[in-house]
Amino acid sequence: MRNNTEQLPIAETSLSCYFNRRLTRYARRFNPPPHEDTCWYLSSLLDRLGHSEQLFTYQDGRMTLRPLALLYGDAVEARNDRERCLFLQQLGDMALFLGALFPGHWERRGIGQDYFVGMGGSAYDYLADNARHNRHIFAELANTFTRMLEMVANACSRQQKLSAEDVLGLYQRWLRSKDPVVAKQLRAIGIALDGSEQLQ
Repeated sequence: MRNNTEQLPIAETSLSCYFNRRLTRYARRFNPPPHEDTCWYLSSLLDRLGHSEQLFTYQDGRMTLRPLALLYGDAVEARNDRERCLFLQQLGDMALFLGALFPGHWERRGIGQDYFVGMGGSAYDYLADNARHNRHIFAELANTFTRMLEMVANACSRQQKLSAEDVLGLYQRWLRSKDPVVAKQLRAIGIALDGSEQLQ
């Protein structure tokens, strides 16, 4: 019998395959489910941005995240359409990654999910009409960006116990946004939400 603390062997050959398996399993909850190509794009994105040198830039002697608004400015000032598409793909990917994995971090700084949806969805929408490749993927990402945030968050989540402070923070976030993803998280940990918006 296997000890609970002993790790199971890794069956996937790459991090991208691991994320694709999780994304594909979670995608079955939707009708219609996301296109298989979109799940592969997302798994590749998670694999790539999981490496700090792909996520952070070196500026003024330190590693930092380039703000989405500056990436948008880079796209506006691009010299040609190919360069503009590269900046917008980076913007869409970063908005999806940061919005899905660190919503609490950004919310504490006054940046809600709608910011990531607006920035990322608009970037992918442009790519759906102008990119050289993968237009169908960018169109799906643009049209279902909120769903994609949920899928990426789920693919990267670990089962863990939340502190009372975490639960209260989630509940306050739900009160402000009425976000269905947050509502699902609350219900999953046993918090019943009714029409009076009272914590049960």
